[in-house]
Amino acid sequence: MNEAFLQYIWQHKLLEEPLVTTDGQPLKVMRSGDLNLDAGPDFFNAHISIGSLEWVGSVEVHIHSSDWNRHGHSDDKSYDNVVLHVVYEHDADIVMSNGRTPPTLELRGRIPGHVLAHYEALMNPPSTAEVPCAQWLKSVPPFTLHSWMERLTVERIERKTADVERLLNHANGSWTDCCYLVVARYFGGRTNAFAFEMLAKATPLGVVAKIKDDLFRIEALLFGQAGMLEQDFDDDYPLRMQTEYRYMRKAYNLTPIDGTWWKFFRLRPSGFPTLRISQFAALLHRSHGLFSQLLDNNDAALLRHSFEVEASAYWRDHYRFDRPSKAAHGVQTGEAMACNLIINAWVPLLFEYGVKHDDESLRERAYLLLQQLPPEDNNIVRMWKGLGVEADSAAQSQALIQLHNEYCGNKKCLNCHLGSRILRIVEPC
Repeated sequence: MNEAFLQYIWQHKLLEEPLVTTDGQPLKVMRSGDLNLDAGPDFFNAHISIGSLEWVGSVEVHIHSSDWNRHGHSDDKSYDNVVLHVVYEHDADIVMSNGRTPPTLELRGRIPGHVLAHYEALMNPPSTAEVPCAQWLKSVPPFTLHSWMERLTVERIERKTADVERLLNHANGSWTDCCYLVVARYFGGRTNAFAFEMLAKATPLGVVAKIKDDLFRIEALLFGQAGMLEQDFDDDYPLRMQTEYRYMRKAYNLTPIDGTWWKFFRLRPSGFPTLRISQFAALLHRSHGLFSQLLDNNDAALLRHSFEVEASAYWRDHYRFDRPSKAAHGVQTGEAMACNLIINAWVPLLFEYGVKHDDESLRERAYLLLQQLPPEDNNIVRMWKGLGVEADSAAQSQALIQLHNEYCGNKKCLNCHLGSRILRIVEPC
């Protein structure tokens, strides 16, 4: 039993009637009120009747009546407009700072049995269950599921815009520079996102612009700034880059990042930062104003093509400097990575650009791009598919990731539309 559950019960009026206060007065709830997420009583603007009198005011919810005193409400004037104290167990009489005692409703014995049973099952699922409500998913109407997933997609985008806003501040409000930083960050994937972001921050876009027509010089600049040219080499490719970088470092007064930030362990070779840096150099070389180029394009297929770039020929038989690979391999970013860059970098960037410019059409365009892309293929999406919930687009796979990470993993079933629906199922667990 916790206060969040009791607040949910009160908010949604999941109570067995008739309701009676602890002093025997009949109680009717016309409006449970607005949940308050800040300091003060739990609900504002509640409308109730007790006996023959109607009251409009605040409602405070506790597990025990004595929690009122324990939380220091007796001396807090902001609780003087409480018209009802809702508790699971009434164990003490309380007084407000104005000397008045609010009427109390005890919920013990008033919460429907099936609601309690389902809540207990959701909070204590089998240890092997990644989704607490897995056994009831088939009972959730498709409309409930799909409408909730639409909201989850937007939540997921909004969560990612925190990185966009942070990098926009670093770029002093320049969307061109912000785009460069955001795309760089997601070129690193989850493992090397930080290192790629630091690389982009250490390598001003203005310097890149001065040499953007020369792919080799861009590579030398990026590998040098990545701290990867600070050693002796045998191969001609890194040796030539080393010479070129030394000149640029002095000419542009550059400082490389710490090369130990780069991670190779537990990565597939195709995801090694060496290949990704070469691919990022190719993207910068090929694009003419990356932000404006992406902003002018609202077709997912063409956007995907914009991110499909190829590393230099050296990387066809290498994954690291001076270490030939046993066989030739592909060096293109590929469709999956291009889609990931659109999903994780461009869509949040476009959405936040729409927010900052109060342009609903741009926010809508960001959402529609996700609908045009295929669903992601990862452990979370495959887990949901095994439970009978299959994504048909990146919008839905992003929703399922958000649902798993933010709700299922944290047991926020009371805040989830699926959990809310399941709590109300009358059939026994």
